[in-house]
Amino acid sequence: MDKSSYDLSNNYFPQEALAFIRATQPKEWTRLESLNGAQTETQILKDLTHWLDHHGTLAVLRNGFKCHGRTLRVAFFKPAHGMNPELAAQYAANRMGVTRQLRYSQRNTNELDLVLSVNGIPVVTAELKNAMTGQTVRHAIAQYQQDRDHREPLFEFKRRALVHFAVDTEEVFMTTRLAGSATHFLPFNQGHDGGAGNPPDPQGRAYRTAYLWEEVWQRDSLLDILARFMHLQEEERRTEDGRKIRKETMIFPRYHQLQAVRALEAAAKQEGPGHNYLVEHSAGSGKSNTIGWLAHRLASLHDALDQKVFDSVIVITDRRVLDKQLQDTIYQFEHRQGVVQKIDEDSRQLAEALTTGVPIIISTLQKFPFVTRQLLKLAEERGESGEGVLPTRRCAVIIDEAHSSQSGETATDLKEVLGGNVLREEAARYAAEEGAKDLDELYRSMAKRGRQANISFYAFTATPKHKTLAVFGRGADGTDNGTGHAFHRYTMRQAIEEGFIMDVLAHYTTYATYYKLVNASDADPNVERKQAAKALARFMRLHPYNIAQKTEVMVEHFNAVTHHKLGGKAKAMVVTGSRLEAVRYKLAFDAYIREKGYSWIKTLVAFSGQVQDELVPDKHYTEFAMNGGMKEAELPEAFGGPDYQVLLVAEKYQTGFDQPLLHTMYVDKRLAGIQAVQTLSRLNRMHPLKEDTFVLDFVNDRDEIRQAFKDYFDGAEMGEEADPNQMYAIKAELDASGIYTHDEVERFIAVYFKPRQRQSPADHQAMNAALDMAVDRFRDLQRTEEEAAELWRGKLQAFRNLYAFLSQVIPYQDSDLERLYTYLRFLSTKLPRRESGPRYDFDDEVRLEYYRLQKISEGSISLRDGKGNPLDGPRDVGSGLQRDEETPLSRLIDSLNDRFGTDFTDADQLFFDQIIEAAIGDASLGEAAAANPEEKFSLLFSSLLQTLFIERMEQNEDIFARFMNEKSFQNLVTDWISKEVYARFRSGRNTINEIAN
Repeated sequence: MDKSSYDLSNNYFPQEALAFIRATQPKEWTRLESLNGAQTETQILKDLTHWLDHHGTLAVLRNGFKCHGRTLRVAFFKPAHGMNPELAAQYAANRMGVTRQLRYSQRNTNELDLVLSVNGIPVVTAELKNAMTGQTVRHAIAQYQQDRDHREPLFEFKRRALVHFAVDTEEVFMTTRLAGSATHFLPFNQGHDGGAGNPPDPQGRAYRTAYLWEEVWQRDSLLDILARFMHLQEEERRTEDGRKIRKETMIFPRYHQLQAVRALEAAAKQEGPGHNYLVEHSAGSGKSNTIGWLAHRLASLHDALDQKVFDSVIVITDRRVLDKQLQDTIYQFEHRQGVVQKIDEDSRQLAEALTTGVPIIISTLQKFPFVTRQLLKLAEERGESGEGVLPTRRCAVIIDEAHSSQSGETATDLKEVLGGNVLREEAARYAAEEGAKDLDELYRSMAKRGRQANISFYAFTATPKHKTLAVFGRGADGTDNGTGHAFHRYTMRQAIEEGFIMDVLAHYTTYATYYKLVNASDADPNVERKQAAKALARFMRLHPYNIAQKTEVMVEHFNAVTHHKLGGKAKAMVVTGSRLEAVRYKLAFDAYIREKGYSWIKTLVAFSGQVQDELVPDKHYTEFAMNGGMKEAELPEAFGGPDYQVLLVAEKYQTGFDQPLLHTMYVDKRLAGIQAVQTLSRLNRMHPLKEDTFVLDFVNDRDEIRQAFKDYFDGAEMGEEADPNQMYAIKAELDASGIYTHDEVERFIAVYFKPRQRQSPADHQAMNAALDMAVDRFRDLQRTEEEAAELWRGKLQAFRNLYAFLSQVIPYQDSDLERLYTYLRFLSTKLPRRESGPRYDFDDEVRLEYYRLQKISEGSISLRDGKGNPLDGPRDVGSGLQRDEETPLSRLIDSLNDRFGTDFTDADQLFFDQIIEAAIGDASLGEAAAANPEEKFSLLFSSLLQTLFIERMEQNEDIFARFMNEKSFQNLVTDWISKEVYARFRSGRNTINEIAN
């Protein structure tokens, strides 16, 4: 387009806009001309400029503008189907303009390298650089930031150009808001070898960045982006002083989002319903927008014959509370009433939405098991005799955060509801073929497990498990003839390299705890090794000294390092191993903070239910009470504000919690596999002031953490698949065991799957009676051969897991499997629980003698080298309960000390013994011990102890140096020796060895 036709006062190409309106809307033009005569063009341009200035380019392109009460369009977008030739002709009439070296300002003679326009309205600007002349994409970015005044009308947010590209021969970056030096450009690259960047042209004919103009800026593509991708995201945020502000962001799709949505849409158009698609997109991929775009496009998708592909699109989130960001995103794409409905009340609301055929429904998975009951109620209210079944419609189900729970019973309920009357008809046909007409419900239960011809699943996840890959994955070639591979992938590596998430392993410090326990009782009872070891580990974890020392390390680190990050706004999370540990850490944190006077640090705690501490038997702790009366729903917003800095958690906020201000994580819990990735990834959200993250880990091994992340860094791979023959082998073993009989299974099934119209109140009693004989046989076996009973229980669970999994992958038509699966599902809940062995409480029998917390490693955990482990499917059944042989408590303590003990030598022990003996010989100290409680005695003793160390410094220079230079070591030794000396004075004992023995 000729750059001379650009109007510097109105900032568009007026003659192009007028020519488009005149050619495509002659009736409107004629009417306006009859009103305005020779001033028609002037009036149209005046109103167009006004609407562009006040409503923005995107709104005017989509909705047109008013001129003397008439609506004029400045663009026509591609219709969803080809049934209206007039719409197709209007779309073909769009005039796409390309202008080189455009002068855009009245104040200077600066020129833009490239401007793309739609019917005269500028929508895209670009600065183009050539690395071979020493100019790169970085120079283009700097040019936008320094030389392109964002106050120029062409660059004003929303009002004219919508997106700005910085391009060279290697990379592309883009932004939708120019703001001088504060302008933030995002990568718009394809990705290369699983990471950032772009691959070379496979044909060797063009630049790495040729996809930008050949694919993205291509006429149909750009118009499609303007019509159905770009949107103005509006969100309310609360400032630090509590004020609510409204923020607008113009969203332009990132390359992987554009590619994923279009590829999924094209596959659905070609394949139709009844197929599965796994989208493995890392955190930081912009998943909410991708799901929103996909939902709207699938809702209006037509196939090559102009038939609608899906009747409804259902977006499923596994969170009990619907993801608000996801809701808001989907709503912003569609403002027409009735197109989108969120199910935030109950299952009745879901049943009504499914019955009326709402195009896009957002719901949790947990509401589907109750839909049939609600459909019956709705039919009853209408005075109809319904069967609780929907008419079969074609559905696209988009699953947010797909993982193994979507392959359980609740997911089969969803399939049953959406399968509708066709599923019922198929079940009736199976039942007739098997000569079991009264067992339609059984065959429905079988049919709902497999794929439904009317349902397509689109499963999104950053961390797929084996089940996710098996159920939703595809073949390696991207077709539906296979499994185990994602349809589309955006890796953790690429998200980190492109700067969309932080590398949470870049600064990772591990500590080790060394300690020595002693048997403080006269008795040396025999104990069951495994249970006693767990009790001793719990004793150590919950020991006040352990919690106090770790609390000091964490609070002092937060105060010295974390507190100053992100402009003083940084937050930290403490991940604890149990609810009781969370309670004790909360109390310890608050006490230490008060003691040190760190008034700028305040804590919150998160755990479910009530916790009782055996040290305070009359008190129950709750999250609500410990947080000063703060409701659970208020906690995330409160933690995001300026009043709280540290959040202590026990099995909460370790998944799905996004807080960009979270900088540091203190880990005092065993993490492994996917849990390690999900927990530590709470730190990865970006913030303009966030330069790094930090992890301090008291428990886990660096190599194990590295391997957990490596499994997902370059994308998950499916490992060994479950063997269907294994399931039949386990079934044969269960059948042969004699715990249940075939007749008992059939009696139970006959009642459980009885047609609804023949059900009665006595059915529950009959089902229990059919199970009770097996329960008694199991109890007898448990009494005589406990290990055999637990092995049988393990086989029962293995069969259930294998069938629940394999029945979704392999279309079984074996009703015996479904019968046994249903019977065992209910039998397992009635089997008596195993006795896990004796419970031990060693608070009075065991004493902590030595304790040392030592930093053992720090620095980055690199994920660049090596390969991740494939994710294997269900394996052989375990052997159940295994009793450990008994061992003397003292021997168990010795073995734990060998593993976790300090590196004190005999010489070190002798040195400490001499220090204690010297203190015992001080008569004034003895008087002080007799006259004061332990706390006051410790204060008096600490000053003397330093003198005792100095007098004996030549006897053990290593211990002396640590005592004088390591504050934490000095505090530990002072506290320990003070307690020993005080106890000796008060009890009259003569040697420390008496305590140890």
